[in-house]
Amino acid sequence: MSLLVVGSVAFDAIETPFGKTDKIIGGAATYISLAASYFRKPVNLVAVVGDDFPAADIRTMQEHGVNTDGLQIKAGEKSFFWSGRYHNDLNSRDTLVTELNVLANFDPVIPDSYQNCDYLMLGNLTPDVQRTVIQRLKRRPKLIVMDTMNFWMDIALDSLKETIKLVDVLTINDEEARQLSGEYSLVKAARKIMGMGPKYLVIKKGEHGALLFHNDQVFYAPALPLEEVFDPTGAGDSFAGGFIGYLARTGDLSFENMKNAVIIGSTMASFCVEAFGPERLLKIDQKAISNRSQAFLNLTACDLTLV
Repeated sequence: MSLLVVGSVAFDAIETPFGKTDKIIGGAATYISLAASYFRKPVNLVAVVGDDFPAADIRTMQEHGVNTDGLQIKAGEKSFFWSGRYHNDLNSRDTLVTELNVLANFDPVIPDSYQNCDYLMLGNLTPDVQRTVIQRLKRRPKLIVMDTMNFWMDIALDSLKETIKLVDVLTINDEEARQLSGEYSLVKAARKIMGMGPKYLVIKKGEHGALLFHNDQVFYAPALPLEEVFDPTGAGDSFAGGFIGYLARTGDLSFENMKNAVIIGSTMASFCVEAFGPERLLKIDQKAISNRSQAFLNLTACDLTLV
């Protein structure tokens, strides 16, 4: 089942209470692709970087099963760069620098070898670019998953709603769900957002887990308590990568299997936060993923007899 990921490949500079980094590899598509690669190979990537992006980092992605035929390298231009500082609770942060660079005029080109993909993951980009990707595919994928953020709700709400109409699954956090719907109750928010088009909605709640909605069905996956959290950057994208990677691997789009995908997504996000950038995602194996997924399942496993 072929998987296409479209999003940003970039540089980040991160500061948390536990340390700081200089420029390291980042970007939504980077995290998504690496997380998904543990379940589906190859992951076909469409993104853009400048010629300042290290060839060694591109090779690292390739070695993890990411097909970079769709990675545009713009000569004489710089890659997207973001710098941020996290507060002590790691839930809030200050953006210090945002340099769009090549991302400002990103025109996604879908290689012929990527056409007829079965699964499409749209990482956080402008709604116009996300919609363009869908329109440029010769055949609609079996499943389209889209991530977005409150920034686009602030400046491009109409375009965002047009794109949301075209997708099967929308992934956002709880704050964004409330803003998009105008409802504080996440149940009411989910109902209103699914009325905009998506059949499924995933609401990510960070350290408080994730919710999956479909019609009147709701599934909750708790977050795994971790001894150490170094850097939450990319956790939501790692979730998305594990989620769609697992679905692409199994080919089962039932609500029951979507629940499994939420657990897998949560598993990949839990690895991501254990080191700066995507470092931890580059060093896990299938046994670690299996053990961590079982730890998630154990959080809510019990023998309950109703009386």
